[in-house]
Amino acid sequence: MERLGDEDAHCDINVPDTFLLLDSTDRMFERSLNGYNRLLSDHTYLNKDTDEEFLCYGYKADRCKEGLFLALVVLTGGLILLLLQWRPQMVCYLRKRRCSLNHADTLLLQDTYKQYSLAFIEDKTFPQSCDILKDILPSSATTGESDDDSPTDTSQLTISHEEIKFRYFDHQHVRYIWNRGSQMFSKLKDLSEGTKCVKIQESYHGLSVREQKQKQVVYGENTIEVEVKSYWRLFIEEVMNPFYVFQIASIILWLCDNYYYYAACILFISLVSVGISLYETKRQSVTLHDMVTTHAQTIGVCRGEEEYEDVPTGELVPGDVITIPQHGCVMTCDAVLITGTCIVNESMLTGESVPVTKTPLTHQEDEEMYSPDLHKRHTLFSGTQILQTRFYGNSKVKAVVVRTGFRTAKGELVRAILFPKPLDFKFYRDAMKFILFLGCMAALGMTYSIIIYVRQGVYPMKIVVRVLDIITIIVPPALPAAMTVGTVFAQSRLRKKGIYCISPPRINFCGRLDVFCFDKTGTLTEDGLDMLGVLPIKNQGFCGVVEDPSTLEVGPFITCMATCHSLTIIDGELSGDPLDLIMFNSTKWVLEEPGKDTSKFDTIMPTVVRPCTKDTFTSDVNPFEVGIIRQFTFSSSVQRMSVITRTLSQDGMELFCKGAPEKIASLCRPESVPQEFQDILHRYTIQGYRVIAVAHKKLDPKLTWHQAQRVSRDKVEFDMTFLGMMVLQNKLKMQTKPAIHKLKEAKIRTVMVTGDMIQTAISVARNCGMIPVKDRVIIIEASPPDAHHPASIKWVTAETPDEGTDHYTDSDYTEDVHIDLENPHKTQNFHFAVSGHSFGVLTTHFPEYIPRVVVKGTVFARMSPDQKLQLIEDLQNIGYNVGMCGDGANDCEALKAAHAGISLSEAEASVAAPFTSRIPNIECVLQVMREGRAALVTSFGCFKYMALYSFIQYVSVLILYTFDANLADMQFLYVDLVITTSVAVLMGYSGAYHKLVPKQPPGSLVKPSNLLSIVAQILLVIIFQISAFLYLYYQPWYKPVKKNLDADNTYCWETTVIFLVSTYQYIASAFVFSKGPPFRQPIYINVPFLLTLCTLFAFSTYMLMLPYKPILDFFTVMPLGTTTVEFRSVLLAFSVGFIFAACILEYLIMDVKCTEKCLSSCSHCCGKGDEQNDQYRKIQNEIELSNWPPVGQVTYAALNEPHVEIEEELMRSHGAILVN
Repeated sequence: MERLGDEDAHCDINVPDTFLLLDSTDRMFERSLNGYNRLLSDHTYLNKDTDEEFLCYGYKADRCKEGLFLALVVLTGGLILLLLQWRPQMVCYLRKRRCSLNHADTLLLQDTYKQYSLAFIEDKTFPQSCDILKDILPSSATTGESDDDSPTDTSQLTISHEEIKFRYFDHQHVRYIWNRGSQMFSKLKDLSEGTKCVKIQESYHGLSVREQKQKQVVYGENTIEVEVKSYWRLFIEEVMNPFYVFQIASIILWLCDNYYYYAACILFISLVSVGISLYETKRQSVTLHDMVTTHAQTIGVCRGEEEYEDVPTGELVPGDVITIPQHGCVMTCDAVLITGTCIVNESMLTGESVPVTKTPLTHQEDEEMYSPDLHKRHTLFSGTQILQTRFYGNSKVKAVVVRTGFRTAKGELVRAILFPKPLDFKFYRDAMKFILFLGCMAALGMTYSIIIYVRQGVYPMKIVVRVLDIITIIVPPALPAAMTVGTVFAQSRLRKKGIYCISPPRINFCGRLDVFCFDKTGTLTEDGLDMLGVLPIKNQGFCGVVEDPSTLEVGPFITCMATCHSLTIIDGELSGDPLDLIMFNSTKWVLEEPGKDTSKFDTIMPTVVRPCTKDTFTSDVNPFEVGIIRQFTFSSSVQRMSVITRTLSQDGMELFCKGAPEKIASLCRPESVPQEFQDILHRYTIQGYRVIAVAHKKLDPKLTWHQAQRVSRDKVEFDMTFLGMMVLQNKLKMQTKPAIHKLKEAKIRTVMVTGDMIQTAISVARNCGMIPVKDRVIIIEASPPDAHHPASIKWVTAETPDEGTDHYTDSDYTEDVHIDLENPHKTQNFHFAVSGHSFGVLTTHFPEYIPRVVVKGTVFARMSPDQKLQLIEDLQNIGYNVGMCGDGANDCEALKAAHAGISLSEAEASVAAPFTSRIPNIECVLQVMREGRAALVTSFGCFKYMALYSFIQYVSVLILYTFDANLADMQFLYVDLVITTSVAVLMGYSGAYHKLVPKQPPGSLVKPSNLLSIVAQILLVIIFQISAFLYLYYQPWYKPVKKNLDADNTYCWETTVIFLVSTYQYIASAFVFSKGPPFRQPIYINVPFLLTLCTLFAFSTYMLMLPYKPILDFFTVMPLGTTTVEFRSVLLAFSVGFIFAACILEYLIMDVKCTEKCLSSCSHCCGKGDEQNDQYRKIQNEIELSNWPPVGQVTYAALNEPHVEIEEELMRSHGAILVN
């Protein structure tokens, strides 16, 4: 009652007095609103505003519905269970009752792709003494036995005297727990969320056995298990597919109709198909299982103070303190390093084969909230290989476990593979629409057949069989398999070229790509760097390029190059970042580590470097040696790294620092930075060179070794002396420029997405041809709001170096032709260059500019992995079909999100990309796109052929049904297996065209030209079949078939004529829809297909013109030998005439530009255009018709109406109001 009084007081304070005078209508509305809110309590959103958002509905058991459901199962003979298999939501609708989430035992989950799944709620109980649970679960996540489920009790933890209970469910290997306070489920949190770094360092000293066991119940085992299903279970799941269910039903129907041969053949083919599918599925599951499974091992766990115990890694939980073995191990959890140093191979996650040095959390980060992404230099990730450990004194290398199981970085990667984003390709959506249309046609045919048979007095059983047979004719069971033929052959051809695909449906996506994004380093350029030279400072200025740094006198500059790195010796070889290796090797100094690689550090000097001279190993005098005392690792957020060193026989320590020139210069004493610094820096970066600045500082002589280990970098990285710069070059791969040129010729837009400097990226983009020489580059410099100004954008024209010169003066920098405000339509083409910082500001403060920036953006530099992913999604949101090619390092998310992601790395991380190439350059992109276009055109051709094949047979049987006749069993067999199957399979054997062309293959089956083509061919089929029948009808010797109410009339002249003429129509349709250039090789290159067509044509002609009785009897054909040659010649003329008519219609009428333009215009006039795909084109047109962007000006974010400014800008550009 006391708490209720508080709430009432709160209401009195915040609610105006006038609201106390509500009339009866207002009170009724309020009660209705409360009722509506109570209704909403039966569902909620999980992971709202994320890629894993789910709408969650609550259900509980209903005995009445369960009884009705059992009756329904009996009445339908169990067929209703198939519906539950295909539509999980029906389980809830038919068997359970909707209820609040608080009382639910089953949840119906709907994701953002409108796919449903079920989750079952479970309860866990603990003794009341489990205090450790209070640190894991929200205070309102647990309930006691006395819980009355009152929705008003949302803030207090209710615990009974005996036990604690909490509710949870698991979905896609993620655990969600019930929070009574918010009345919703939320993800179970671990130490990677909401934990301060200082707490990780100081509050975790090891869990007791009891505490560990309690946490294991909540978090589960620390394992990543990929289920490998048995062949029997896979078989059951496979045959439950609607496609195979339809095939089984068709086979049963054919057996009932005595079509034994055909049913047996289809059954055999289906079993072979299922067997192959099961084998591939099992093989992929075993491969993934073996890749992610870690063999059973133990690891040392701290039990408090200095007590340690070896436990199985599967028992680890967040909060455990583990010790890393000296000789390394494979991490099975995500853990934060708190003491010691580790050398780690992270290729499994990042694709980078270069070992990474991991250092402990520093006190500088005490008040920061721990994040695996922000503090990845201190985090050991699951699945990575610990190569070495280093520690000081007698201490161990220890780490605090922050994530386990599927919550780890490796677990997230595996989850992305197990539960991929569903494909949404227009071709497949249109195919389903067309199948629905075929179903409607089947309904018409069934209606017609029923009417005909009823009038003829046919027995009901025969009517049922014949009517159902119509469905298997118009919707052929082989249709889905035929549509994948092109993909299967394309996948095989790609494999032979060293390109592997783990998602075959993605191959068709590659046929419709509009834009392709490329990582720079390792993709467009070589992996390694070459040292162009160094620019040391002398007498307050740069003294020129020194090509061989080893010739420099021993001093701060070369000492910085020899010490400021993260190199280590592994198996007797120097290993580390490629840049560090090149830098150190260029000095020709020697690096030594005390003792064996796995030994502990010396108390004073962990690592020593010295010049390599003739006196280095022979002189008894103390040599010049520098010991590396402390390393501040490189971080992209601070853009630098530094080391604290001590030189032998000298007092005091020194700091050496290297990093981004602008950042280093800002941390140095202004008088030490030469005046020409910016000019020299610009001179090299604009040519694409990578420039690294170096600096030096003498530290306080009183700084001790122990203080150096604890000092934060911001306390020492200031007031440094600028020493100079290193210039390195990253050469283009020799295949890059030709490949980009071919993509440009094919009208495929190319975009660079890199983590490198923007000037370097622009230079590489110009050198490789992404940005033509005459095009302008506009750099977008966006700034976030501050205390005095709102967020702003500067539109700056980038300068272009004079080609063919090596040295530049200020006069060499000239802007490209500026925008002519009086003639905006004659302006030069331009490209945007955006840094990751500016891209983030645009996304947050200028979202209305994003569509136009990504339409005209060619260079995106300093992009983080998340920003690469966001760019891909932004391009997709305005209708682009996007490809992405990267070397696997930091590109995994973008590779997964793109319609076609190609990884040039063979590391395990590339398993997340649909394509992995052993071709170490971007030529693989051309291969994949050519094969994608060929596969897409083949899929279209096969679909159109199968549709026409269905209609040919559909027309044939309807004509025959009219006269109570039908095709014979062997005739069906010959058409469906010998002709259709062989033709459909070999149709996809045609290889890809030798080059990419500007024209793209069609992307829609319901495109007017495709529909008109199929409809026109169907009309031809109807005309020629009816004409052939009429020709038979008017023969003087013709006698109509005698009706047989008990069986089919298959041995008659009606069946013979229709069968013979239709065989030519099947052959002609295959030829017509098997198009060659410009997407596939010419038909004469596909020798097996051409030979098959010729053989089938010859056989049909032989059977017609030179009838051989045994063959005629085998196919249940009337004795053609008794007819005149004229009769047979006219039938042949009908057949050949159809072939010529079909070819003329398809190649000379439907496949010409004027017809396509007319149909396209009609489509747009009727409002049938693809609005999403037209979106980016509309944006392009708007930009071309305006004077945008305002180069040389500053655009500020509107304070109240952020979307008004851009519309006003466009209105000024057009001189009129912007029309939506």
